[in-house]
Amino acid sequence: MSQRVIHDTTIECLQGNIADQPDMEAIVNAANAALRTGGGVAGAIHRAAGPGLEQECRPLAPIRPGEAVITGAHKLPNRYVIHCLGPVYGGDEPAAELLASCYRNALHLAEQNNIRSIAFPALSTGAFGYPMEAAARIAFETILEEAPKLTSVKHIRFVLFQAKDRELHERILDEISERRPEG
Repeated sequence: MSQRVIHDTTIECLQGNIADQPDMEAIVNAANAALRTGGGVAGAIHRAAGPGLEQECRPLAPIRPGEAVITGAHKLPNRYVIHCLGPVYGGDEPAAELLASCYRNALHLAEQNNIRSIAFPALSTGAFGYPMEAAARIAFETILEEAPKLTSVKHIRFVLFQAKDRELHERILDEISERRPEG
């Protein structure tokens, strides 16, 4: 696990299951537009949360690429789930701006709800096809831009399913945070 502290916010990367982060107040779902159970991250989160999550999501759907909504966590060990619809790579444009909006909007919802800790998956990199390295760069650039504005959020975690993805995220976090001096 790699950690950086930027503007009093700890940012870390670890390998694991996004639906099993009991020390995080909120987790982020790589949602589909209908906010329904799907495959990958959305499927894992919905299965762990139980049917109440999909019921709470129904009146919030549909959402558009770049948007985020917040719900309770139901049977998950967290308080909240923030659902983001990332762009489909090669289909939703401007993809980079839409992906950055996912991270920005998720952090804004966390701030509005006084959430202190939030765990993200690698949004849009699964079935939506966004290249992992490009997506990680957008994620960390956006988070580092937002970090000085964060007052509630003090712990941001990236949960990557595979070791190679965790290693890539750690490398990019190191590169970007070294280029952006604090303050």
